[in-house]
This record gives sequence, structure tokens and C-alpha cells, in this order.
Amino acid sequence: MAGALADRLALPRRELDALHHGPGWVKRPEFEAEVEQFTAGPCWVTEDQYRRWLGDLLWTRADTVVWLDLPKRTVMTRVVWRSFTRAVTGRELWNGNRESFRNWPDHDHPIRWAWARYEDRRIRTEELIARFPELTVVHLTSAGDVRRWLRGLGS
Repeated sequence: MAGALADRLALPRRELDALHHGPGWVKRPEFEAEVEQFTAGPCWVTEDQYRRWLGDLLWTRADTVVWLDLPKRTVMTRVVWRSFTRAVTGRELWNGNRESFRNWPDHDHPIRWAWARYEDRRIRTEELIARFPELTVVHLTSAGDVRRWLRGLGS
């Protein structure tokens, strides 16, 4: 979604996973400084992650939040398919890192993380929206909503 939005609006995009994960899935020490730097610019697109390290930074600097509030079955289908595809292809993700089936049992694997945190993420997002009433919020609750909204942006 972030990529499609950035392409559609011709805005710079930074993928937080790419900035966060160094070789061996270790957090890069430059992570916070790099996020600080690109969010200081007037226009940018990224995903809302890594709150543990970034706190409210993204929310204080954003003017619009696009909330993909998709059903858990949709989220899980996509996460499982993405992890399966990455494990089968062995495609490099960031800084030499690759997903593997042997990592699926890990407590922080994306599949387990998405399942365990689904409700907490929804509640946290609702709380953040309440705390930042000045932000424009686009709340999309289905894949159809996402397609229609992106089409409405034009090209």
C-alpha cells in the first residue's frame, strides 16, 4: 500500500524494515537518525512500525494516516502467503536477510506476530487517532475499499 500510494502521488517513500534490519536481522544503529531525517522533509510515505524505537515521531510529523483496518482473515492470508513465497524463493529482503521456513516457529516471525498483535494494533491505532485529532485519517476496512480509494487518487 505504501508503495502504491507513493507511486500514485509521486512522493518519496522509505520502507522502515529496510532501514531497521541490518545483516543477520540486527537493528541498524542508524535507524532512528535516518527516520528522523526523512520525516523532517515536507512529503513522505512510510508504514507505521517500530513504535518501540520511534515513539510518536511518525504521528507528530504526518498530516494524513491511511489506516488499513482489514479483517484478520485477510491480514493473515496475506502474511502467510508473503512469508511462504519469500521462504520458497529465498529472495533477499534487506541487507542480505532472507526468510526461511526454519524461522516460522520464532515468536517474532511475521506470521506469529500478526496473529498475536492483531487486536492490540487496532486498539493502539484507535488510541493514536484520538490523540492526534488534527490528522486526516483515511480508514479502509476491505481490499475493495483500498482499490476504490487508490483509483480515486488518479494517476
